[in-house]
Amino acid sequence: MTDFSATPQTATGRWPLTGAPEGGSGPLSRLLSIRRLTSPVARESLAIWVAIAAGVAGAAVGILVFLGRRAPLSGDFSVGTAAAILTAAAAGLACLVGLARSTRTTHQWMIQRHWAWMVGDAVGLVVVHASIAVMACLALFRLFQESFTGLTVDGIASTVMLTITGSVAGYLGFNSSARISTRSLSTLLALFMASGMIVSMLLAENPFWWHAFFSELGTGQAGILSFWTFNTTLTVSGLVLTTLSSFITQDLFSWARARARMGVRKARIGVLRWSLFIIGLCMMGAGVVPINFSDPVHSTFIRVLGVVFIVLLASIQLWLPGFPPAVYVGTYLMLALGIMATLLWFPLRYYNLTGFELAMGGVIYAWLVVFIRNLDAVLTEAGMGDQAREEAVEEAAGAVGSGTAPRAGRTPAPGPGTAARTTPALQPDGRPAFRGWQVGPHASDGDGRRP
Repeated sequence: MTDFSATPQTATGRWPLTGAPEGGSGPLSRLLSIRRLTSPVARESLAIWVAIAAGVAGAAVGILVFLGRRAPLSGDFSVGTAAAILTAAAAGLACLVGLARSTRTTHQWMIQRHWAWMVGDAVGLVVVHASIAVMACLALFRLFQESFTGLTVDGIASTVMLTITGSVAGYLGFNSSARISTRSLSTLLALFMASGMIVSMLLAENPFWWHAFFSELGTGQAGILSFWTFNTTLTVSGLVLTTLSSFITQDLFSWARARARMGVRKARIGVLRWSLFIIGLCMMGAGVVPINFSDPVHSTFIRVLGVVFIVLLASIQLWLPGFPPAVYVGTYLMLALGIMATLLWFPLRYYNLTGFELAMGGVIYAWLVVFIRNLDAVLTEAGMGDQAREEAVEEAAGAVGSGTAPRAGRTPAPGPGTAARTTPALQPDGRPAFRGWQVGPHASDGDGRRP
């Protein structure tokens, strides 16, 4: 029978669950069930239904809260405040729906780990989506209030605004998590981190907070709103970075196994995974324990983060052989920038600790963005990217539907004068090239190998 399951070995080292989302007893019905879930048309249709549900909820809130009264666009008891709460709930719930869908299709490995990992990932993604929705909504309504000074709106206009903002938040939240990938998650993390830090700076009541250090925003000396915004941003960013580490290493597993089978120097993906995981934990620790609560503990988290990141960049050719040389050169240049930023702070005293923290934060996220873009390019060229995986699912469903499903792990030998080629579905050695799936007529046996 045809089997849809996770890769032979997941990020946790456990052997995967077999089977597919239920939808029928035969292999064709199971494949078509997967095909319906991965169909772009089905995904967009479900996104519209989620948006409609969020819009209905927004209309209900508008009728209950603003019927018979006028309210400003921004400020206390305003349409913007209600819209921020609504969009946070809509984006968060829509994110859960989209995440549940993606874990049944292209990211089954997420539910094949201990349940605590999945809960942590879900919490981080929900908080990120909800927070971005809140910040965008508050900024938008504040902008319109500044543009139309003194404007107030009645219950009908308020209800329309809440309906629209709720629908948009639901639609974008669902699509973001339903199509989650390493690249999109890194973009989401960068957007959340930058937005949270900018908002915490804008909310600072003490305009001279930067005379001390960046963590001054999280001490409460710059204001209570800045305190909560800064520490929440730092904590949630660390949690999402641990999720991102799982996505990155999951992407690299198939590529690393292919290199191992070729007999070349083995990639040590665990070094990257655990380094990013430790960096994420240090960010969470620095957010949970502000510097005014315990300077030694907070500073220890920051120092460990810096040391791990420097060692990770300095040893990239040891744990990740086979990447384009430009990646190594760019990594060493960013490492040199980090060292230069440190020297400018001490002993040269060119800027204070705030400038140093901003410079190092920029270097870390610049390297992550460049690395993830190159990772996506390498996997796409190898036929292991997201598009290749979806094409392979479509190809398998079509093949079974026509009664000509190929046996996974068996590729026809090329004829004389014909070069062996790599398709999105299979590698030259017969194993699936796409991430997260196996397509073939037999289930895996106990050791995870195909018969």
